[in-house]
Amino acid sequence: MRFFTQHISAAIGALGEFQRRLTSNLMTTTVIGIALALPAIFILALDNLAEISQDWDGTPSANLYLERTLSEPEQAALQTQIDELAGITGSILIGAEQGKTTFAERTGMAEMLNLLEENPFPAVIQATPVSTLAPNEVAELVNQLADLPGVEDVRLDQTWLQRLQTIVELASRATGLIGALLAIAVVLVVGNTIRLDIENRRSEIEIMKLIGGTDAFVRRPFVYAGFWHGLIGGMLAWILSAIVITVIARPANRLAGLYDSGFALSGPWLADGLTIVATGVLLSLTGAWVAVTQHLRRIEPGEGT
Repeated sequence: MRFFTQHISAAIGALGEFQRRLTSNLMTTTVIGIALALPAIFILALDNLAEISQDWDGTPSANLYLERTLSEPEQAALQTQIDELAGITGSILIGAEQGKTTFAERTGMAEMLNLLEENPFPAVIQATPVSTLAPNEVAELVNQLADLPGVEDVRLDQTWLQRLQTIVELASRATGLIGALLAIAVVLVVGNTIRLDIENRRSEIEIMKLIGGTDAFVRRPFVYAGFWHGLIGGMLAWILSAIVITVIARPANRLAGLYDSGFALSGPWLADGLTIVATGVLLSLTGAWVAVTQHLRRIEPGEGT
């Protein structure tokens, strides 16, 4: 009980010191909050982008744009020929008129399309390769489809996903580096704050050591000061992250809706917020511990006299 009482007393005392110098301490916690919020926002954004690729079923679809000179029977015959290929599980034929109607319904440009003398949309066959094919086998299959008579162009919808995954991977590494730098900044900011606090209370520390106070006893309130900085800074980072996500969620969801996607920007959830706060506390405790351990051993009773 005495051990817990001492720690509770030190924590309350550190909170009192925080309130006594509220302005300067709030400036420090604001810096901590911003430093933690930046990587947190990036990580939340990356998590949401990752959900887009996870929702994709993993089976690419090859769109074969047919020559306009092909008649409907020739298009049907070409579809049958494609279905008989070894690497194809099935296909769907979308006629030129059907493609025009679908585009008009989704874009609301029906009146504009009616002004055109001829249909600008070609017939399309959507062929689905076998899901177990390796990337090089899919590439070979696409080349085989492109060589078929009557096929003008072939597009594989896997390309956008590969680009997205590459962007996510690049952004993830950049976020990790930025997060590491900002974490170091938090440790240094808290360490410098505690160092200044130690210098301001130098005489008090010398008296405590003179009457037999141990290093652990003297160190305790400064470590708890770092705890309060990290806790309040982490909570501020949580709030800032929630505000940013809330502000950009509506336009992001509207953009997803334009692509007929059910994606909805989300976060930070309770687990995300607690992680942000815990990270702030851990970094601040680290900075406080390093600073107080380094500077406390240099202070001995009577050294200034």
